[in-house]
Amino acid sequence: MNEIVIVTVQTLLTAFSTAFFGYITWLLKDDRKKKKAEAEGIRCLLKVKLIEYHDKYALKNEIPSYALENWNNMFTAYQNLGGNGVVKQMDKEIQSLKIAC
Repeated sequence: MNEIVIVTVQTLLTAFSTAFFGYITWLLKDDRKKKKAEAEGIRCLLKVKLIEYHDKYALKNEIPSYALENWNNMFTAYQNLGGNGVVKQMDKEIQSLKIAC
């Protein structure tokens, strides 16, 4: 009789732990997918803003120091999120602009 109880308890614990760890794995996978989507969305928004800054200040051929600081912060975040491409060239152009007073 004791053996039946022990085997039943072991089976239930095995089933519970399998289900529990499966659920935790599913949660982590879902969380990674959401974080990836959030990072991609933030990268896209940063790219839009960087392009707006570039277009605005490249036309003026100068940039205020506060705008340059914002650019640098956004560009660093953009790169850290995996952004590259055309914005790298824009950064070179922004860095070469005269600082407006």
